[in-house]
Amino acid sequence: MVGSTPALARARPAGIAGLVSLVLLAVVGPWLWTPTVDEIDFSSRLLPPGAQHPLGTDEMGRDLLARLLHGGRISLAIGAAAMLLSALVGTAVGAVAGLSRRGRSDAVLMAATDLFLCLPQLPVLLLLVHLFRDPLQARLGSGPGLFVLIVAVIGGFRWMTVARLVRAQFVTVRQREFIDAARALGASRRWLAWHHLLPHARGPVVVMCSLDAAAAILTESTLSFLGLGFPPETPTWGRMLHDGKDYLDIAPWVAVAPGLAIALTVLALHLAGDAWRDAKDPHARLSHRKRTSTT
Repeated sequence: MVGSTPALARARPAGIAGLVSLVLLAVVGPWLWTPTVDEIDFSSRLLPPGAQHPLGTDEMGRDLLARLLHGGRISLAIGAAAMLLSALVGTAVGAVAGLSRRGRSDAVLMAATDLFLCLPQLPVLLLLVHLFRDPLQARLGSGPGLFVLIVAVIGGFRWMTVARLVRAQFVTVRQREFIDAARALGASRRWLAWHHLLPHARGPVVVMCSLDAAAAILTESTLSFLGLGFPPETPTWGRMLHDGKDYLDIAPWVAVAPGLAIALTVLALHLAGDAWRDAKDPHARLSHRKRTSTT
């Protein structure tokens, strides 16, 4: 894993550098930039970017840079948590299906996967958030309740592709000769799955996880933009975009800043996934070099 870091950086340096920079800004930035996210000053409302407020202020005079940095923590945490949930569920489902000998478990699990893939995700997400938002907020509090709900809803609808990738890798690797040799030596299915099958499925799963994290950030932004995400006092990027849409004609920077943050984060995650694929797959790395040389 450590040895793959230089290869990752060589494969897609812009994506790796951008992703690391965004994470560092989200983690360290709120400590370096002192204005609080809820500091209201109506005398400074809708100020353009300047020395005192590098990204300007919103309709309540709150510093946009402070809210953007704090919102980055929440948006990135949602992306990471939803990605982890989808990876765990998808890997478990795909592994059980791939290890199924008689095919019954495989058929049932893949039918359930196809069923989830057929569901219209955005309407179902909106319905689930609308139904369970108030009960979870009453039980866990406004912030934690919404965080758990959004992560569970987004992660619960992103595991299907991971499950299919893991199952495909298990089925392919299970037919190789070294697996037959390990079985002849008495290796159990659990041992084979842990030492041989899962390592072969790691590469595609990591690439898919980067895409799932990007999709989770976009989905949270969509929910917040539609008014079903975090409340106004919680500055996620989607919520900031929702609050800034009414001022595009007189103060476009209110919406441009979170919009650019979302776009750059999604782009960096996609490039990081491509970097992992290129670093681990020599065929993909060779094709990337050919495309680069031709352009």
